[in-house]
Amino acid sequence: MLKFKFFSHTADIKFRAYGKSIEESFKNSIYALTRSVTDSNIKEKKKIKIKVKGKDFESLLYNFLEEALYLIDSENFFISSVKNLKIDKKIFKLSAEFSGDNGKNLKVFSHVKAITYSEMFVKKIKDKWISQVVLDI
Repeated sequence: MLKFKFFSHTADIKFRAYGKSIEESFKNSIYALTRSVTDSNIKEKKKIKIKVKGKDFESLLYNFLEEALYLIDSENFFISSVKNLKIDKKIFKLSAEFSGDNGKNLKVFSHVKAITYSEMFVKKIKDKWISQVVLDI
């Protein structure tokens, strides 16, 4: 199954992430965010556990990606993998573990300023989940 796909957008980066479960589509959204800024092979030298909440799936995805962007901007931490991702679909809580490396070891070609709600959606279509996001660069 395709993990994610980029779409043309006027001045920003737009992607759709796919998964057999919502958890897989959220993971693939993180991978799309990472690929938006580097195509380097990121080693798994450090682990960071995170927890986020939302009021619906879109705000949960927004907060999840915002946490990853915060780690990139404030700690120069780039994510190579997402493990133990669990989503409580009733109360919109998420926990996960990021593995990654310091950005000083990577070739970074872009800077994401913000995650946006513009054109964002999270939905199940037939047997797969799709998450669409626009990143402000």
